[in-house]
Amino acid sequence: MGFIERLEKNIAKLQKKIEREELKIAQLEAKCESKKITKAEFNLKKRHHDEHIHSMSARIRVLQGGIVREKQHIHEKAEKKEKKKEEKDKKKEKKEKKAVEKEVKKEEPEQ
Repeated sequence: MGFIERLEKNIAKLQKKIEREELKIAQLEAKCESKKITKAEFNLKKRHHDEHIHSMSARIRVLQGGIVREKQHIHEKAEKKEKKKEEKDKKKEKKEKKAVEKEVKKEEPEQ
């Protein structure tokens, strides 16, 4: 499994956790509306869940940044490889051109 795939897998896990936390908040709201818990207790618990959501969202942003950097690194690596290949081809063409010129020079004095 590649690095990018692992990062994407971790992002998916965090998104599921965020959904669960939001579900817990919705359940708390339902309890508060049905007068099973007080508004103050609801606010305390909601703040706790909001902090979890905020921290997981921050972690997701960090992982997404890692994916972007890794893709950029792969792209730069591919460009570098392509550039090397082009330089190698140019050198090869130059060498072949010189070889052809030498052959032409050798054939000219014979005529």
